[in-house]
Amino acid sequence: MFLYILGLVAVWFVYRWYRETKRVSNKEDKYVYITGCDSGFGNLLARHLDKLGFRVIAGCYTGKGEDELKKVSSDKLTTIHLDVTDSESVSKVAAFIKTLVGQKGLWAVVNNAGISVPSGPNDWLTIEDFKPMIAVNLLGVIDVTLSVLPLIKKAKGRVINIASVCGRISPFGGPYCVSKYGVESFNDSLRINMAPFGVKVLCIEPGFFKTNVTDTALLKNNLMKLWERLPQEVKDDYGHGFLDTTALILQIVDGDLMKVVGCMEHAISALYPRTRYSPGWDAKFLWLPMSYMPSWLSDTYLIKSKPRPKISVL
Repeated sequence: MFLYILGLVAVWFVYRWYRETKRVSNKEDKYVYITGCDSGFGNLLARHLDKLGFRVIAGCYTGKGEDELKKVSSDKLTTIHLDVTDSESVSKVAAFIKTLVGQKGLWAVVNNAGISVPSGPNDWLTIEDFKPMIAVNLLGVIDVTLSVLPLIKKAKGRVINIASVCGRISPFGGPYCVSKYGVESFNDSLRINMAPFGVKVLCIEPGFFKTNVTDTALLKNNLMKLWERLPQEVKDDYGHGFLDTTALILQIVDGDLMKVVGCMEHAISALYPRTRYSPGWDAKFLWLPMSYMPSWLSDTYLIKSKPRPKISVL
């Protein structure tokens, strides 16, 4: 009986693999709009799709990002300034895209733009620390999506949202996990909402990869700034050793960004994309399984694996 079940599972995986190798046709006629293309995943994806023949519209926050991307891309790639926290900027880009794509519509939007600081224990933060990150990571995703959704519906295209394993489980405090949980919720509701229109809404949930978002120096400086402004009583509660140990943990990241870019490209170009992608060994074998555990079990692991405050009742 066990071998019979194992055989069925193997057949299913082979069938899924074969099905997922099929790609959409006429790539040269399909426009893909990507946010956050200055660096990291967005930059690599824009260049990768450009080589594959897609017509890429790369939203960059800086002029430098636009110039450097143009140097390594073909004439088919279009760069444009975009600030996802500014609705006027988002609307201007949407109007430009509408003129550019015409009656073909927009094949895909990839909500990639994101930031990761300030991050730290919740009692190190204020409400003002939460607002900027939620504005970029969550409200920016919603604003950009809604601005081009009529064009996506016209093409029966795709919305690809870059969430995180931190949208399923919260291994640390602060607004990052809050914003990514929000992206997951928006993604799920939009997927159900858009299904009757032939629009696919897909989610990428990467583990921890080496990008500007997880830059060790940036995160260390962020922790130091938060620490320096804390009241002495909070510093005494945690102890300086907590800060040193946390800084060491931040260095555990994956350097192969193409694992994520490959999933993003598949979500855009596969005839039968997956609803969710979890690139990274830590996402597949640690964080994703942990998100399905009873909370008492996952909480126990997270509490035991994290640096201990000086004061503890555990």
